[in-house]
Amino acid sequence: MVNDNTANAQEAKEKEIEAIKNRKPRMAICYDFDKTLSPDDMQTFTLIPSFEIDAASFWEESNKLAKDNLMETNLAWMYQLLHYSKFKRKSIRKEYFREIGKDVALYKGVEDWFDRMDKYAEKQGIILEHYIISSGLKEIIEGSRIADKFKRIYASSYYYTPDGVAEWPAQAVNYTNKTQFIFRIAKGIFEEYDDRVNDSMPENKLYIPYENIVYIGDSATDIPCMRLVKSKGGYSIGVYDPDKNIRKKVYQLFNDGRINYFAPADYSSRSELTKYVKQIIDAVAAREKMKTEQMVLNVDAALFNSIKAFEQMYDLTKHQASKKMKKDMEETISEMKAFIPGNIE
Repeated sequence: MVNDNTANAQEAKEKEIEAIKNRKPRMAICYDFDKTLSPDDMQTFTLIPSFEIDAASFWEESNKLAKDNLMETNLAWMYQLLHYSKFKRKSIRKEYFREIGKDVALYKGVEDWFDRMDKYAEKQGIILEHYIISSGLKEIIEGSRIADKFKRIYASSYYYTPDGVAEWPAQAVNYTNKTQFIFRIAKGIFEEYDDRVNDSMPENKLYIPYENIVYIGDSATDIPCMRLVKSKGGYSIGVYDPDKNIRKKVYQLFNDGRINYFAPADYSSRSELTKYVKQIIDAVAAREKMKTEQMVLNVDAALFNSIKAFEQMYDLTKHQASKKMKKDMEETISEMKAFIPGNIE
C-alpha cells in the first residue's frame, strides 16, 4: 500500500515538474497611439477635415470649452465633434470612424513590427501580446491597418444609437485613468466595467507579471503609465518623431526616471527601438527561465516544508491520538519522505 501511494505521488510530482518546465510565460507591450505609432493625432488627419473644420480652430474651441466649463479635455473634444456633426447635419456612424481609420498614417516599420516581435519572442519561449492604451478614438483605431494585432484596444469611444449613430461619449481615456488598464492587463481582468480589477491578487496569480510589461509612449500624458510600469519592475520607453527630432520631452522623462530607454519612433527591423525591445525580451526570457528553475526546486522544497509541518503536528498530538491514528500519521510521513530526494533528517 505504501509503495502504491508513493508511486502515485511520485508520478503526480513528475507531472507537476513537467508542466512547470513546459510553461509559456507571457509579456505585454502597451502602446499609446497618437504620435507613438502614428505621426499625429488621429482626428487631425481625416476626421476633423471631413467636417470642413480647421484643425487648429477645432482644438482651440475644444480646449476653451473644457476650460470654461471645468470639463475633462477628452470629453470636451468628443462633445465638440458631436456638436459639429449636428451643426453640419452629418451623422457620425461607427462605420464612418472605421473607414477613416484606414487612412491613418503610421510610422516607418509599424505594420510588420508586431509579427517580427512576436516571432522573436516566440524563439525565446515567450508569448508576446500587444495592447493599445490611448486617449484617441477606439473606433478609428479599430479601422486602422494594424487593429488585428492587438489583444485589446483601450481608448475613448462613443455610445451609439440602435441605428449606429454616435450619441454620447461612452469612454473617455485620459492620462490619469490610463493606468487602470495596466492593472487590467496584469490581472487578466479585461472588461472596462469589471470592478474586480481593484481586488488584490498575488504576484504568482497574475496573468502577466508587471515586470513583463513594456509601455511605449511619447509625451507627458503617458507619464502615469510609464511611472507605474517602471516602478513595478517593467520597462518604459519614450519615443519621438524621427523627422522632427525634437527630444526635449524624452530627455526630461529620462532624467526624471520615468523611462528606461528613449528612441526615434522608427519600428523598422534595424532601428534603435527594435534593438531595445529585443534586449527587453531577452531579459524577460532569462528571468523567466530562472523562475522556471526556482519553481522546479520549490516542488521538493515545499514538500520538505509540508513534512516538517506534519511532523510538528504529529509531535503535538501523538500523546492523545489512538494507536491507529498514530500509525496512519507515521505512514503518511514515511510516504512523503520516500519521494523527496536527499537526506532530510
